[in-house]
Amino acid sequence: MEIEPESSQPLDTSEDLDLVTIFESGDTDGQMEAQVIRGLLESNGVPVVIVGDTTLPNLPFMVRVPKSRVEESERLIAESRAAGSQGADEAEQSSESS
Repeated sequence: MEIEPESSQPLDTSEDLDLVTIFESGDTDGQMEAQVIRGLLESNGVPVVIVGDTTLPNLPFMVRVPKSRVEESERLIAESRAAGSQGADEAEQSSESS
């Protein structure tokens, strides 16, 4: 029995959709950092999957993105870290004035 996709578009089975881990942390703040990274990437149009569970604190939290978006994701994270809290404050002020 073959399952037909609901969409009229053909199913994309390319390796570009394979998920790659770009962040992993087993630290106590790992979940929070994963959520921040997810927010950053999603706000820039990058699809994100977080793997982890607060009920199993001994396992790390991971942020995964499609293989085709790894370089872009790493660049966005690096730029965000370089800007630091000053960049976050500027972005917040910019969004409030819009």
